[in-house]
Amino acid sequence: MENPVIILGAQTVGTAALDAFTSNDVVVYCLLDDNPKLKDTDLHDVPIMGATDDEEMLKLLGKKCEVFVATEDTASRKALTSMLRQEYEQVPVNAIHRAASVSEHAWLGHGNLISAGAVVASDAKVGNGCLLGVRSVVDVRAQLADYVVVGAGAIINGDAEIGEQAFIGSGAVVVSGVKIGAKARVGAGAVVVADVPANQTVFGNPATKV
Repeated sequence: MENPVIILGAQTVGTAALDAFTSNDVVVYCLLDDNPKLKDTDLHDVPIMGATDDEEMLKLLGKKCEVFVATEDTASRKALTSMLRQEYEQVPVNAIHRAASVSEHAWLGHGNLISAGAVVASDAKVGNGCLLGVRSVVDVRAQLADYVVVGAGAIINGDAEIGEQAFIGSGAVVVSGVKIGAKARVGAGAVVVADVPANQTVFGNPATKV
């Protein structure tokens, strides 16, 4: 990546994204965050220079800087990504940690965070704006729709399908071929052996509706 990156969000996701970029010697120009207490501070020696809608900073996008959306809330990530596309004609780049493993035969959309130790296997598909935690696994031919969150150590086994904006908690296991519906939530450590409908929350081993 030739241009430096501006990260929108300077909290947990922003910290992970900064780590991913710096692991690949990508320069992060600054971070932007809507918490006014963070303005004019720094994160690992990278300045936090304003809010995520700071027009002066966002004017740098395109020829001078790339952008990554790292806000905690999924709705906020979607809204910021839409704003970047419509107002600045910019698509967020992927933040892939040097210690992650992404198969050359995997398919990745835009604006994804692939954390240290995460694995995206052959013929897996990861949509746009997904967050893959440390040492998570998206196995062969598994599919993640847009804005899916996969917690640290979670395993999405082969041929499983995860719907848009679904949340998979840390250490959870989604068994091969299982389908998780849009906006469903899988609790930490759960083992999902059957399909989960949209908007449902499941927990336990085997996972059951909460």
